[in-house]
Amino acid sequence: MGKQDPRAGRNWYVLHTYSGYEDSVKQALEQRVESLGMQDYIFSVMVPKEKQLVFKKGEPVEEEKKLFPGYVLVDMIVTDDSWYVVRNTPNVTGFVGSGNIPVAVSPEEFGVIERRVGEEQAKFRSDFQVGDLVIIIDGPFKNYEGSVQSVDVNKGKLNVAVLIFDRETPVELDFTQVKKK
Repeated sequence: MGKQDPRAGRNWYVLHTYSGYEDSVKQALEQRVESLGMQDYIFSVMVPKEKQLVFKKGEPVEEEKKLFPGYVLVDMIVTDDSWYVVRNTPNVTGFVGSGNIPVAVSPEEFGVIERRVGEEQAKFRSDFQVGDLVIIIDGPFKNYEGSVQSVDVNKGKLNVAVLIFDRETPVELDFTQVKKK
């Protein structure tokens, strides 16, 4: 075995990949670890994803969305050999780090990633922000204009202040009932 860098114990490292190839890099790397017997140095490969609800034809549909397109995480001990195996996996463009020294993901960063990946409840994707001007396109207030007062991505709803009889009235609407002005 090549000599081990004393600074590099077992850690999570981040790989750059070509965008769209994250899952195939994960598969290829897992196969290489198996066929080259690197299980003692490369332990796990992860493409962090979270569940999101998006509207398709007015219906909420759950999708998995990559948290970091173009990146794959690898739990490994960096040696000359393990670095070479990872670096030469198809569609890997390199490690995130300086020069040839990969930089480990801090435990805090990894904790944030783990929490987001572990969330069972899918969240709605929202293009709306407080203060946005919107037009209501569905429901009893259709064609009214208003400004977004609050956004609830967990429920896919927002509160819009609408001018009704010269008075601002808060109206709760689904994401599908409004569009940005």
